Amino acid sequence: MKALCSRDGLLSAFGMVSGVAPARSPKPILQNIKLIADSDEGSVLMATDLEVGIRHRVLGMKVEQPGSAILPTQRMTSILRTSDDQELWIEGEEDHLIVRGRRSEFKLPSEDPSGYPEVPDFAATSYHVVAAADLRKLIRRTIFATDVESTRYALGGVLVELTAESITMVGTDGRRLARMMAAAEAENDAPTPTGNPVIPVKALKLIERNLDDDDPPVHIAIQAGSAVLVRTERAVIYSRLVEGRFPRYQDVFPSNAEVKIRFPEIGELRQAVEQASIVTSDESRGVDFQFAAGMLKLTSQAADVGSSHVDLPIDYDGKAVEITFDPRYLTDALKTLDDSTALTVELIDSKNAAVFKTDDRYAYVVMPLTRDR
Repeated sequence: MKALCSRDGLLSAFGMVSGVAPARSPKPILQNIKLIADSDEGSVLMATDLEVGIRHRVLGMKVEQPGSAILPTQRMTSILRTSDDQELWIEGEEDHLIVRGRRSEFKLPSEDPSGYPEVPDFAATSYHVVAAADLRKLIRRTIFATDVESTRYALGGVLVELTAESITMVGTDGRRLARMMAAAEAENDAPTPTGNPVIPVKALKLIERNLDDDDPPVHIAIQAGSAVLVRTERAVIYSRLVEGRFPRYQDVFPSNAEVKIRFPEIGELRQAVEQASIVTSDESRGVDFQFAAGMLKLTSQAADVGSSHVDLPIDYDGKAVEITFDPRYLTDALKTLDDSTALTVELIDSKNAAVFKTDDRYAYVVMPLTRDR
């Protein structure tokens, strides 16, 4: 393999794929990245840990001799970051790699590219299509509510439900739940996936990094309930699905909310929650929310830390409700929203789950804390 590469193009692609390569692996070749230089099909970088994989297009490559090479992740990253060359010459052999600039040359030990596992390309003829901006928002608003440490159910990822007209994503850790729906289209009569496909957090973070809001629509294909393939403008991302049963999330939503409070913009609410949480501690994490006519009062108290009291005027004239939340659960969700977002809070009492809803089909359910009064 011999090619002249744009340093910027290779560095950009390297930054997207290098996080997939494991730092340690029983299969050492996986700690590297594979470069496929092809003048006809286009050049790509590949990385995989056998659970998640990516094929990322490399821009600005002039291929003299098509072929493949194994690139050592850390040393190649350092070469690309420290070089001031606009172009670098890369030559790959079975046991070594040469990287040459105007005034520099590196000869690095390498491995046989044929020993690198293949990362599947996107070959589906029927799939679902989602706007890139919508998919970024879906991921950002649900991924924080997952529990990657859990061995119970399939909480280490986000549930994806696809229909002919919509995509719904749901994340939960058992104490809170985030759900969002957006428009989607089924291309070539793509079937509705069976079972409960749950995409792991690592793959979702990788997908989000490979998306910009103004990118072309994204293609999603669920493979027989075992894997997912996602095609973006610059990359194809493969991931195995999380094993295990996802909780029946529909049962979490209360059906008889008695109190509804509207916040035209959530910026002041987020700020009030952050202020009230300043004096919480690991032993006393709760913040009391007292909803009353015209005013929301937030109070907290922790031994050896102090107390806080924050007032926030609200447009509400219904019955008073007091409920205690772990403020981290609220700020995690509020940080995913623009401060200008309108929000409706639905409450029953101090013991039942609260629901936070936006106008763009996002809902966040959080269980209150119990406190002796």
